[in-house]
Amino acid sequence: MGNDGLVQKVAMSFLVGLGPIRIHSILSELSPEQFFSHSISEIKQRTGLSVNQLASMERNRALEFAVKEIEACSAYGISPVFMLDPNYPRRLKQCVDAPIVLYCRGEATLNSRRVLAIVGSRMHTSYGSELMKELTLGLSEAGVVSVSGLALGIDSLAHEYSLKYNMPTVAVLGSGLNQVFPKRNSKLAQEILECGGALISEYSLFSKPVRENFPVRNRIVAGLSDATIVVESREKGGALITADLANDYNRDVFAFPGSVHQQFSAGCNALIRQQKAHLVTNSADILSMLGWDKPRPRQKELALSVNLSPDEQHIISILKQHESLYMDELVIQSGMPTSLLHSLLLGLELSGQIGRTSGSKYRIN
Repeated sequence: MGNDGLVQKVAMSFLVGLGPIRIHSILSELSPEQFFSHSISEIKQRTGLSVNQLASMERNRALEFAVKEIEACSAYGISPVFMLDPNYPRRLKQCVDAPIVLYCRGEATLNSRRVLAIVGSRMHTSYGSELMKELTLGLSEAGVVSVSGLALGIDSLAHEYSLKYNMPTVAVLGSGLNQVFPKRNSKLAQEILECGGALISEYSLFSKPVRENFPVRNRIVAGLSDATIVVESREKGGALITADLANDYNRDVFAFPGSVHQQFSAGCNALIRQQKAHLVTNSADILSMLGWDKPRPRQKELALSVNLSPDEQHIISILKQHESLYMDELVIQSGMPTSLLHSLLLGLELSGQIGRTSGSKYRIN
């Protein structure tokens, strides 16, 4: 779509008084171009929003902001990605509060087959550092893309060790992409870009790194990923917020246990005790639980595909795009009723076309 379409897309994120959930609802009825070209009475009729709500959104102001934003993005080599665009991260799109626009800088694909978030405390111990070293080495050999928040501590180690072991890594910022926070990680951010990684943010380039942005951006870290790994964490902190968000999104959470006397293991131990995370001791545990420990067969047409019904072929085509999916994720992506999908999956499983991982996710055999 041309620049005119892009202006309206970006402007959706600048509407006053609306969050992602409400905007998602609007987009189910109107395209961005329609939203900005229709009269208030027409939009009211289509969306059910009140005249006062629509008037307070300041559509013209949003369009003006969008033009400035796109110009600034162009100067910095940043791409705005709208949530209905095909290159928007498919995992994040499944989250009800996914950002309307993501600002992306770099090369790493956000739709890679295997994506894992690695998070932890802003301070860490030598134990945490050793865990990070082994973890990233093992994951890099399995073709994983890592995601973290570019914060000090475990986040920085996640990015640094990913770079060391040639694993693409994505940093999610809590500010505009033209100002890295914390500043001491500016060099690390540049190295991420130079090594084929990416920096992303939902915040305008004109946004300052204010405190309340950082817990909010954690939902993107969790939403981008197949699973979240907590390496070290105090009893409270951003890593635990990310873990809770991952659980809310029905994604796997893994945590490394530690000494009951060590404050930096208190958060991980609590996650495991409360059954909010799987206990893991190394990268092999994680790969095994995700079903990623066996070499994936070469993509080939299934021998019995000619005998599959259109619905079964649709399921197979969805699973080919992912390592594995939970039942509810398949319901969303297939658009099929749960009862029908369950019956089709059972038939495909009995015929040997698909199987399940130890975590009860469906995958192609």
